[in-house]
Amino acid sequence: MSPAAERYGQALYDLARDEGLSGPMLEELESLSEIFAQEPGYLRLLDSPALPKQERCAIADQALRGRVEPYVLNFIKLLSEKGYARQFPDCVKVFRERYYADNGIVSVTAVTAVALTDEQCRRLTEKLEQITGKTVKLQCRVDPKTLGGVRLDYDGKRVEDTVAGRLDAIRSMLRSTVL
Repeated sequence: MSPAAERYGQALYDLARDEGLSGPMLEELESLSEIFAQEPGYLRLLDSPALPKQERCAIADQALRGRVEPYVLNFIKLLSEKGYARQFPDCVKVFRERYYADNGIVSVTAVTAVALTDEQCRRLTEKLEQITGKTVKLQCRVDPKTLGGVRLDYDGKRVEDTVAGRLDAIRSMLRSTVL
């Protein structure tokens, strides 16, 4: 992640927190991030040096005025003016991380060989909330390579309890065994 994304994402979060808008702004930023991911050409357009800054800002203004929080619109226009529009997804990531840290939320990704049921996701979320003492935002992913079990990724950590992980451990142990 670039220093610019860190700086701008942090600045936007500080403003949102001070104005009491951090929750609603996070929702808007995540929605916009999804839209921009579906239409990556839009951010390229807002970043294009071929268009004058005023024109790029007018494009953002025309598309978003009245649809998003004015701070969000001005943030996108600022990124466009400075040539950092393509950094928008990373800025949103920084904003989300700061929001989660301030609000006791942890994002956890559960990777399993087959899809978890809604009930299994609910129970896993409850268990993780008991263990961490935080609100858990659980994302479930399917990866058939795990073969079975579950792998949890959160806060830069990985808790591995999958069949594939156990087989890898046995494989490593056998390689290091001197006969």
